[in-house]
Amino acid sequence: MGPSAITERNAEASPRLKARITGVVYLLYFLTAVLGEFFMKGLVVSGGAAATANNILAHQPLFRLGLATGLIATACYVAVTALFYDLFKHVNRSLSLLAAFFSLVGCAILAFASLFRIAPLVVLGGGQYLSAFKVEHLRALAFLFLELYGQAVNICFVFFGVYCLLIGYLIFKSAFLPRILGVLMAFAGLGWLTFLSPPLANYLSPYIQVLGVFAEGSLMLWLLVMGVNVAKWEEKASVWRVSGA
Repeated sequence: MGPSAITERNAEASPRLKARITGVVYLLYFLTAVLGEFFMKGLVVSGGAAATANNILAHQPLFRLGLATGLIATACYVAVTALFYDLFKHVNRSLSLLAAFFSLVGCAILAFASLFRIAPLVVLGGGQYLSAFKVEHLRALAFLFLELYGQAVNICFVFFGVYCLLIGYLIFKSAFLPRILGVLMAFAGLGWLTFLSPPLANYLSPYIQVLGVFAEGSLMLWLLVMGVNVAKWEEKASVWRVSGA
């Protein structure tokens, strides 16, 4: 057995530990995502450009903290995506890779959209080159950037919807995680896909968010507390190694 084969076998020696590490990173994502939204809560007033601008200027440190925490949450989800690929590649490598692709595209869109979220700080920052614009115009422009951020988030939800569907299928077929978790993830994915039609998504938004948090939260807690069925995981890994997939 060559060094590379020994390294690969050692890397796969503790599937339960790998699952729990995934659960820990997943938990970090949840914590940072919730904190990011908490810091931003109440700063953006729906339909109120002036009120939103005043809130941002009055609470700049909080707004920046929300931005930073949101970026950390996105980075955590990139890590979760990589860990899930490694966990499920033995079930179906092609689908696991495809799922990772959709998730990474969603994360990339979300990271890029952060530019729209930070733009109001630049617009409202009072730079000398902005003196040519009226205050009302600057406030409207800042609010427009936040609206664009919201639209970008809607787009990334579609990619995360496909990701959740694929992860749900992989869980269902894996045998080393409870199938109910796969069903929940698949339903959560269908919920996120409603953002293909924003009016429908806005109407169903409270239910979609509850379902999404419940599905991903359940998966996170299971990985964190229970890990995976080691015997079933090893069985899948053994078949994967023999087939050379």
